[in-house]
Amino acid sequence: MSQKPHGKTVLLGSLLIFLLAQLQIPAQLGGRSADEWISQLDRGERVSRLKIDEVVSYLNLKPGDNVVDLGAGSGIFSGPLARSVAPEGKLFSVEIDQGLLNHIKERAELEGLTNVHTLLGKFDDPNLPTNEIDVAFFHDVLHHIEKRQNYLKALALYLRRESRIVVIDPIKGHPKASHRNQPQMQISLEELEGWMKKLGFSLTSKYDLFENKFFVVFSRR
Repeated sequence: MSQKPHGKTVLLGSLLIFLLAQLQIPAQLGGRSADEWISQLDRGERVSRLKIDEVVSYLNLKPGDNVVDLGAGSGIFSGPLARSVAPEGKLFSVEIDQGLLNHIKERAELEGLTNVHTLLGKFDDPNLPTNEIDVAFFHDVLHHIEKRQNYLKALALYLRRESRIVVIDPIKGHPKASHRNQPQMQISLEELEGWMKKLGFSLTSKYDLFENKFFVVFSRR
C-alpha cells in the first residue's frame, strides 16, 4: 500500500527544487552578480567594438515592429532597438536575472523610452506575453544557453508567421573568439542552420561586420 508523503518531506522537497533553481542562475550567468555583469558589459572599450549603430541599421527595423532582445544584459542594444521601432512598436528585454532587468528599466526611463518592456525569462523559454514578435535578436547570448535547440523551439511559438531571428555569436574555432578553450560554449554556423531549418527558418542574410563573430539573419516566410 502506498503512503502519502509526510508534510515535512514535501516541504523539504519543495525547498530543494527552489535551491536548485537558484543555483542555475549563477551557472548560466557565469557566477557573476548583476552589478558585476553591468560593469563588465558597459565597459567603454567593449561598447566601441559592438558597432551598435551599424548592427541596428542592418536589421532594417521599422516603426511598429515588435522586437525581443534575448539575454539583453545591461540593455545596451535594447535602447537603440526600441528607438528604431517607436512609437508604435514594442521592445521586449528578456533576462533571467531581475537585477539586470531593473537596470534596463532605469536605463530606458533615463533615455525617455516608453516602449521598452522588461521580462523575466526562463532557462528554456523566453516567456513572452505575445505571439506577434517580428524580430528576435540574440547578441553574444545563444552560446550561453544550455539547451539551445529547445530554447529556439520555444521562441518560435512567439513569432509571427513572417518573422526573423538574428544571431550574433562567436565563430567556433576562431583564434580570437571568446570561449575558444571551451568547446561546449561554441556554436558553428552549420549547427545553427540545422536547428533553424527544423523550425522552418532559412539563412537569408550574412554580414561580415566582425572578425571573430558571425552575424546572420534567418527568415520564415
